[in-house]
Amino acid sequence: MAAASPSPQDPNETDRLRAFAKYSGLGFQMLAIIGVCAWGGVKLDEYFHNDKPWYTIGLMVFGLIAATYQVIRSLSRNE
Repeated sequence: MAAASPSPQDPNETDRLRAFAKYSGLGFQMLAIIGVCAWGGVKLDEYFHNDKPWYTIGLMVFGLIAATYQVIRSLSRNE
């Protein structure tokens, strides 16, 4: 008995997998950017003994802007 050879993948399926990988990667990038900024803000607020979380809020806003910019830049590239 001969082993079954793998059938070639459908080009549409390959395109869908590539798109899924690209967009899920963008989601993880956004999560990482915002998460690192929030963590840094919390640490700065603890270090400076702030009553209100100004560094956390500021860095989270910065992280949101940076993540949005990264997504727009990545989506506007022709790949």
